[in-house]
Amino acid sequence: MSDSSLRLVWVYPDLLSTYGDQGNALVVERRARQRGLDVMRIDVRSDQAIPTSGDIYLIGGGEDRPQRLAAERLRRDGGLNRAAENGAIIFSVCAGYQILGHEFINDLGEREQGLGLIDVVSTRGEGERCVGDVLAECDPRLGLPQLSGFENHQGITHLGPTARPLATTVVGRGNGTGDGTEGAYHDTVFGTYLHGPVMARNPQFADLLLKLALDVNALPPTDDRWYEALRDERIATATQQQPA
Repeated sequence: MSDSSLRLVWVYPDLLSTYGDQGNALVVERRARQRGLDVMRIDVRSDQAIPTSGDIYLIGGGEDRPQRLAAERLRRDGGLNRAAENGAIIFSVCAGYQILGHEFINDLGEREQGLGLIDVVSTRGEGERCVGDVLAECDPRLGLPQLSGFENHQGITHLGPTARPLATTVVGRGNGTGDGTEGAYHDTVFGTYLHGPVMARNPQFADLLLKLALDVNALPPTDDRWYEALRDERIATATQQQPA
């Protein structure tokens, strides 16, 4: 951790914050404060430098042009890559997930270089968009329950040899590759297509980020009744979409 505060960095809210992804920052901050942790939240706009001393970095989704602009500025800035080298935890959603990979297709139909923080490459699907509720079983190594979320993307993300699938879909299309994978991670860098916001639907994931930042195996318990009610509601809705 940095000094006496947990430094939570919300990256480019002016470009990458669709479908309520800013809720991820709110939930992580809230769950830290519920445990009595001192949290310094830093919202970094796209005309500002990315601090390199953060503990947890959160990146949301965005439309095609803002995604390209964000990738260009993050490459030029270099701060997020340096933070990753320092061991920071980075969690990204949708367009942010694609930016963390090696490349994606931008709004001009061209290959856009990513940050190379996860071994993935994203292309643009030719068929229907991946839209709807998602249920996915997390990689057992992460020790998380079933994930609930909402996807809305045209991208197809292929994992390289050093990236592990974040989860395997039960409902929904995830990475869109047809192999049931959803998201990817390597070490302390995570990517997913799940909106929701995903941390509100899956508070245990927020707690995982906190445990990694604090380097602890467990956190003090907190009141999860609101979160569990939301989880139950969304899982029940998604389960109704499951093929018989």
